[in-house]
Amino acid sequence: MPYKKILITGGAGFVGTNVSRALIEDGHEVIILDDLSTGLKSNVENLQHCELIEGTLENPDLVDYWVSKSDYIVHLGARGSVPRSIKNPQATFRANILGTFNVVESVRKSKKPILFSSSSSVYGSNIELPKHEKMWTSPITPYAASKLSGEALVGSYGQSFGIPSLVFRFFNIFGPYQRPNHDYAAVIPKWIWKAMNNQAIQVFGDGTQTRDFTYVGDVVEVIRTSIKKEITFPTPVNLAFGVRISLLEVIEKLEVCFPDLRVEFLSERHGDVRDSQNSPELLKELFPNLTPKSFDDSLEETIRWLKVNFGSITSGPAVLD
Repeated sequence: MPYKKILITGGAGFVGTNVSRALIEDGHEVIILDDLSTGLKSNVENLQHCELIEGTLENPDLVDYWVSKSDYIVHLGARGSVPRSIKNPQATFRANILGTFNVVESVRKSKKPILFSSSSSVYGSNIELPKHEKMWTSPITPYAASKLSGEALVGSYGQSFGIPSLVFRFFNIFGPYQRPNHDYAAVIPKWIWKAMNNQAIQVFGDGTQTRDFTYVGDVVEVIRTSIKKEITFPTPVNLAFGVRISLLEVIEKLEVCFPDLRVEFLSERHGDVRDSQNSPELLKELFPNLTPKSFDDSLEETIRWLKVNFGSITSGPAVLD
C-alpha cells in the first residue's frame, strides 16, 4: 500500500486514537487535529510518525492549511453526545456543522479524499428494525440533526466537485481509549468504570432497550481497509453488524466480572432512541473479508483494558457542557 500522510480530525479522541495507532502501524504518517475538548493528549503524544495539532475545526485557515498538507482526510472530529447537544445545541452545531463545512471546503480546494463519521441517530423517529441505508431519516435531537447535515455536506460536495468520499453511520461503538468518567460518557465504559469503583450503575428506563454495540477494533479495520483499497460510495453506509443486545443483557454479562454490581433504574432520558439494530448487507458487500469480534470477547477486552489503563484515561481535563 502506498504511504500516505493522513489527517485525522478528532484523532486524540476515542475512535480517533484507535484509528491513528492502526494507520501508523500500516506505515502511514498521521496528522491529528483536535481541540482536546474530549480527546486526550496522552493518548497520542508519544506516537512515532504522528503530529498533534491542537486547534478547532471552526478555524477555516487552520483546517485549510492541514488539509493541504495531507493526502487523505479521516473526519472524526465532532462534539458528541445526545444529552450534551440538548443542553447546548449551539455548540453542537458550530462544531459539527460549521466544522464539517470548513473541512469539505478545504477538501474541495485540494480534491483530497475524505472519510466522514456520521451516526445511526440520524434515523431518529423511524422505529423500523433493522436499519438499512435506504430508510428515511428523521433526527430527533440536535446531535442527530448535526450529523445528518454533515452527511449532506460530504455527499453534496462529493457529487458536485468530484471529491472521493465515504460516509459511515456509527452504531454505539465501545472499546479501549473511551473515556468512562464524565457526564456524557457512553454507557458501556461508564458502567464498567462505576462497577470498578463499587458504584451503582444507572439505567434510564427499564433496561429492555436494545443497541447494536460495535467494537472499536472492527470499526478500525473497516477504516484502514477503506483507505488501503481506496473505497468510496455515493451514499452513507451503516457500520454495525446486526447484533441486537438489550441493556439488561449487558448488565448480566457485567455481573460475571462484577458479582456485587448494583443497578439503579431511572426514568427514560429525553432524546434516547428506544431500539437500534443494523442490517449489515451493504457493509458486508463492501467489506466481505471482515469477521467482527464477538460482543462477549469485546466486552472482556474493554474491561481488561480499563483495569490496566484507568489512570491515563481518567486523568484528563473535565468535559464541559
